[in-house]
Amino acid sequence: MRYQGREVDIEGRVRLVMESTLTARDRVGVQDFLLLENHNSEAAFIENLRRRFGENLIYTYIGSVLVSVNPYKELEIYSKPQMERYKGVSFYEISPHIYAVSDNTFRAMKTTWRDQCILISGESGSGKTEASKKILLYYAVTCPTHDHMTTLGDRLLQSNPVLEAFGNAKTLRNDNSSRFGKYMDVQFDFKGAPVGGHILNYLLEKSRVVHQNHGERNFHIFYQLLDGGSNDLLQTLDLERNPQNYQYLVKGSCSRVSSVSDKNNWKVVMNALPVIGFTEEDIQNVLNIIASILHLGNTLFGEGEEGEAHITTETPLANVAKLLCVDASVLSNALTHKKLITKEEEVIIPLNFEQAMSARDALAKAVYGRTFTWLVEKINQSLALKDDMYHSNKAFPVIGLLDIYGFEVLEHNSFEQFCINYCSEKLQQLFIELTLRSEQEEYTTEGIAWEIVPYFDNKIICDLIEEKHKGIISILNEECLRPGETSDASFLEKLEDTLGNHPHFVTHKLANGKTRKVMSREEFRLLHYAGEVNYNVNGFLDKNNDSMNRNLKEVMCHSDNQIISHCFSREEVTDQKRPEMAATHFKNSLLKLMEILMTKEPSYVRCIKPNDAKQPGHFDEVLVRHQVRYLGLMENLRVRRAGFAYRRSFEAFLQRYKPLCPETWPNWDGRLEDGVATLVNYLGYQPEEYKLGRSKIFIHLPKTLFLTEDALQAKKPEIALTLQTSWRGYRERAKYKRIRHAIIVIQSAWRGMKGRRRARRRRQAAELIRRFIKGFIYRHEDYCPENEYFLDHVRYSFLIKLSKHLPTSVLDKSWLASPPSVTEASEHLWKLHMRNMVMKYCNGIQPEWKNQMTQKVVASEIFKDQKENYPQSVGRLFLDTRIEHDQINLKVLQTLGSDKVQYGVPVTKYDRRGFKPRSRQLLLSNTFAVLVEKTKIKQKIDYASLGGISVSSLSDGMVVLHMPTEDNKQKGDVLLHCNHVIELVTKLALIARMLNYINIKPGSIRYAGARGTEGIVDFVRGSELKVAKGKRGHLLVTAPRINTT
Repeated sequence: MRYQGREVDIEGRVRLVMESTLTARDRVGVQDFLLLENHNSEAAFIENLRRRFGENLIYTYIGSVLVSVNPYKELEIYSKPQMERYKGVSFYEISPHIYAVSDNTFRAMKTTWRDQCILISGESGSGKTEASKKILLYYAVTCPTHDHMTTLGDRLLQSNPVLEAFGNAKTLRNDNSSRFGKYMDVQFDFKGAPVGGHILNYLLEKSRVVHQNHGERNFHIFYQLLDGGSNDLLQTLDLERNPQNYQYLVKGSCSRVSSVSDKNNWKVVMNALPVIGFTEEDIQNVLNIIASILHLGNTLFGEGEEGEAHITTETPLANVAKLLCVDASVLSNALTHKKLITKEEEVIIPLNFEQAMSARDALAKAVYGRTFTWLVEKINQSLALKDDMYHSNKAFPVIGLLDIYGFEVLEHNSFEQFCINYCSEKLQQLFIELTLRSEQEEYTTEGIAWEIVPYFDNKIICDLIEEKHKGIISILNEECLRPGETSDASFLEKLEDTLGNHPHFVTHKLANGKTRKVMSREEFRLLHYAGEVNYNVNGFLDKNNDSMNRNLKEVMCHSDNQIISHCFSREEVTDQKRPEMAATHFKNSLLKLMEILMTKEPSYVRCIKPNDAKQPGHFDEVLVRHQVRYLGLMENLRVRRAGFAYRRSFEAFLQRYKPLCPETWPNWDGRLEDGVATLVNYLGYQPEEYKLGRSKIFIHLPKTLFLTEDALQAKKPEIALTLQTSWRGYRERAKYKRIRHAIIVIQSAWRGMKGRRRARRRRQAAELIRRFIKGFIYRHEDYCPENEYFLDHVRYSFLIKLSKHLPTSVLDKSWLASPPSVTEASEHLWKLHMRNMVMKYCNGIQPEWKNQMTQKVVASEIFKDQKENYPQSVGRLFLDTRIEHDQINLKVLQTLGSDKVQYGVPVTKYDRRGFKPRSRQLLLSNTFAVLVEKTKIKQKIDYASLGGISVSSLSDGMVVLHMPTEDNKQKGDVLLHCNHVIELVTKLALIARMLNYINIKPGSIRYAGARGTEGIVDFVRGSELKVAKGKRGHLLVTAPRINTT
């Protein structure tokens, strides 16, 4: 084969296999502890951690084990682009990360079709829970999904805040400490998509429900309910917001935590519960149980004269009974009495004060612990594989996540710490066994001789704890079951008698003088793999019994709360078999967990907290050293370094270091193994420094690798220059070829397109001419297929031409001549167009101009072809009035009152006797006209009584207003002369509505005088306008001629 020295990822990008931190190891340390020069030095190990922590590099490998240091701050390394960066990438290609472990586990599952697991361990506050969240988030984002799988991913992620609320609490070391162990299986289908999940929980710290150490809190859910619950909800549960009012929440004197927002977390939990399948009824039942535990803690007891206990606080007990849906009196009796069943009878024994308090606390712990178990079962139902398409195939692999307590050493260690550290011993035993097995398998696969690796086997400690009949758990169970008086002290004595000679067991009685000074008489010490731990035996028997009175169980069995009735089955009451002890139950659960883990391919995440103060950037070397020891990291490093410090595939090693040998650079032709052998021979590797396996090279000492890496760094400038030269030449040649090819393609395409376009146009033109000629032949026929195109074209051409020659004025009567086929349509179009132009013209006229036009039309109707001076008046605008408002005397206006003057004009009135001229103002209102002389109204003319209006046909300005002769108030007709006679008559005709009563006479006008007399006005033409008394007593009006030219 020809090895080209590169690998291509799924996006087609060339990605070189780089280990960039090797070049910066003096500043940031090495990214794999296997590369430490002094691998047996704990100080060198911790110094490497410190360097990387100072550079915000919180992840480091020990081979395939990931060591994570909690940064106590947000780092920009968990975004979706970061996930894509690690997706599908070889484990050692880029810097260590939790995503690298997640992706490597996922790809191993898909490749081998075998179950995988990720074991996350570390002490409280080291970031175990956050690590498991990051792994789940990585799978939810990067795995292929559809609608169902998206819902499953949401449920997996939303189960975390719910489990944290009910299973986490604030401790001295961690504000969000998991107080239970969790193992989660995520099942994947053949496409690698998550299709189901399941959770196992271990050893919930139930004692925290009733007691907390100083500075610690109860489980988060209690404080979230009080701080975040609505007022209506708290009223329903009979709760108050102040946590100080509840005995189960004040033991630790720490109801508030600055880093925790209980109100916001309450909203998150309430939003998450419906997502993972909780109904409204389920949620209400759970909250009722949580509230009942708070009320139960406030239930207090008194002591009678004979020492019997009785309840002194009835209200909290009534609340408990209401919330748990049980009878209050029955519950009260069960809390203060104990039922013993013998072969012959049942005996009810009253409890003393201490027993009643213990019974109350046992009930609280049992109710909370079983509710938590029910909660996990409910979550498992929502995560279960439901799709029918998967039911037939049970071989789908899973990835397990174990988020469990690490080795725990407190100031006062009790039963819980004993179980936790027992779990850590078993996991360490599994860890060493699987690590050695993995190492041995890799060596065997590569054909390299396996050498026995010396290491500390902690089986002796595991046997000390779990061995049948001789182990601590067996002795504890025997003491709990032994008839007669038993106590924690008798348990300690029995341990001393049975295990006194064991090298890993010490008590105050068995210890030397120096040890006795630091141990109390109530303690025993175990020498764990991680160090010595003193356990105080007080409470061991009670916590191991973990039982409550039978009559309390009977009360819970009859509860109408569905969760309580599910958690306390009736068979449990009738079953005479003694319940399993807590330690035995934990031991059996742990053994099952070990069986589960042994069937899976493990990956490891070891979490370390850098300081107890949760401060970013602070590295407490003493604290870190302690964790490095109890996590067994040095042990793991020694196991891995017992053979070879560095191992890589032939392909990866040759790809990185081939520039150092002329024979392998730039490409190697031949087998990869031969290429690697040629390279290492050229570099001068000694035989004891390396081994060649079947597919990998193994390098014994980091120094050998570092020298090789330094040689590569020195070679890089030369390599870069060669690569740049080659790349520029390649790029320009490729660019020229692309441009030349593009030009040829474009030219060919353009010529073809032009030819096709030309041929198409010719075919279309020939068809068009053919249809046009045929249509012309049949143009006089009715519309038919033969002439339709021609006629359509004729009509279209006519319409297009007409659109360009339409008349633009209402006065323009021209119209384009139409072909015979569109004559009728042309007439309709002409009418429509003229109507449209008229409508546009009318709509465009302003109100003032419309009024002017109306008056002009009326004037035309009256005077056109009737009066000589009418043509001269056409071009002159009629004014609204010829007399301004301020020219009318105020007294006249007051006399007129509400009658508004519509028009006013100066006139000359002629007496009917002597024809003496008098200047007057003629004012027109809506109902009458008046003649005004300065301040006095001389005559009022009602329109209703006006008989008519007469004017001459000449160009004079005389107007005769005919009044009724029978009206004695009137003195006869009114003779007026006005310079604006046409405007005046038009206005008067419109206002008085007398269009049909206007007379235009050519020679003379008769008028009526006072007392029945009659006069005549004669009209003659002359050189100028003149009004005077004529012959026979007539009024002679001389009108000038109008020049019409």
